[in-house]
Amino acid sequence: MPSASLEFRVQAAPMGPTGADQVTIMLAANPGTAPAPLARAASGGELSRVRLALEVVLAATEQNQTFVFDEIDAGVGGAVGIEIGRRLARLARRHQVIVVTHLPQVAAFADCHLVVTKASDGRITRSGVRQVSGADRRSELARMMTGMADSELAVEHAQELLDLRSGLG
Repeated sequence: MPSASLEFRVQAAPMGPTGADQVTIMLAANPGTAPAPLARAASGGELSRVRLALEVVLAATEQNQTFVFDEIDAGVGGAVGIEIGRRLARLARRHQVIVVTHLPQVAAFADCHLVVTKASDGRITRSGVRQVSGADRRSELARMMTGMADSELAVEHAQELLDLRSGLG
């Protein structure tokens, strides 16, 4: 969102447990658009990116925080996913960051990659969590990209994403 702008409108409000101000975040997502309340102006993907940006700014003043992002990458594509992954990784340098994602471009930036599993025998459904690393992680990223964990091309692309994370790409 290189041309977006945010404004914070502060109005007096009756004193309550959260203070005596009503703060509205105004977003102009694109050039030439008038700022509007964030809840109305932002798409799901834009809202996720604005939230991440605010969390990153606020986190710079905080110590030892835990941030949980549930599908913060909803509605975004590959290039934006890579940038979201980079920013989450940067945030994780100082804080614990837990991210639920279906986007391999984001998952590739994680220090620890967990996969939620679900299986049913027709009578009982079981869920589990397992950590993936090395070749298993590349296969999981490939599966996330293409639905095919054993696709040679997808596995190569998964390695490319992992190389980006480690600064090799």
